[in-house]
Amino acid sequence: MTIALTGEAPPLAAGADAVSPRVVLFDFDGVLVHGDSFALFMRDRYRHSSWRKLLALLSAPLLLLQLPFSRHLPIRTLVRIALLGLGEQRYQGVANAFAATLVRRPKQFCRDGLQALRRHQAAGDRVIVVTGCEHTLASGILQQLGLTGLEVLASRLRPGWLGMRLLHHNVGQRKVQTLAGHGVTEWQMAYGDSMYDAAMLKLAAEAVLVNSTPALCKKMEKALGRAVTRVEWF
Repeated sequence: MTIALTGEAPPLAAGADAVSPRVVLFDFDGVLVHGDSFALFMRDRYRHSSWRKLLALLSAPLLLLQLPFSRHLPIRTLVRIALLGLGEQRYQGVANAFAATLVRRPKQFCRDGLQALRRHQAAGDRVIVVTGCEHTLASGILQQLGLTGLEVLASRLRPGWLGMRLLHHNVGQRKVQTLAGHGVTEWQMAYGDSMYDAAMLKLAAEAVLVNSTPALCKKMEKALGRAVTRVEWF
C-alpha cells in the first residue's frame, strides 16, 4: 500500500543514535530541483554560443545515425559540443557561474524538498545527495542554496583533448556502486522520483517517492517488492 503525504516529509524518527546517525539519501533533480539541472546548463551553453548551435546543426546527420543504436549517444555528442574547448578550471568557472544564476530563478527549486533535507540535518542525520547531475554543478547549486555539511556523490567529467568529457555517469545501479565505493552500504531513508532511483530505494529501510504518478508508484512498488511512501512536494 502506498502512503501519500502532501507538502511534507515523513516524520523523522526520534532519539537518533548519536554514535551512528541515520543515513538519508536524496536524489537531486526532481527531488530538490524542478527539472534536469545539467540539461538546463547545456541549453544555456548553446543559448549563448552561435558557433555551438551551428556545429550541432552540422552534426545532425551523425546524431540521426546514432539514434537507432541508443538515445544516449546523440545526447552525449551534444554534451561534447557544449563542452568543447573547456578545460577543467574553465569548466568549474562556468558551471559555478550557472549555478549562481540558476538559484535566482523563481520556482526552480522544490521548497518542500529543501525543507525536508534541512530537517534531516537538524535531526543529526548523515545526509548524502546522490545524483546523476555533474558533481561541480550539483555542488555549486547546493552551496548557492546555503546547504552545507552535505556529501555529494555525482557524475564526473574528465579533461580531454577537445574539452571535458564524461568519466562516470552516476545513474541507476551505479548510484549503489558509488555509495559502496564511498563506504556506505546501508541507509535508513532514500528519496527519489523515478525508476532510475529504484536500486537506491530498494536498499533503504524506508523508500520515499516524490511527486510520482499512481502508475509510477505501482511500478516502483513492484520493483521493490514492498510499499513506498509517496509525497507531493512543491
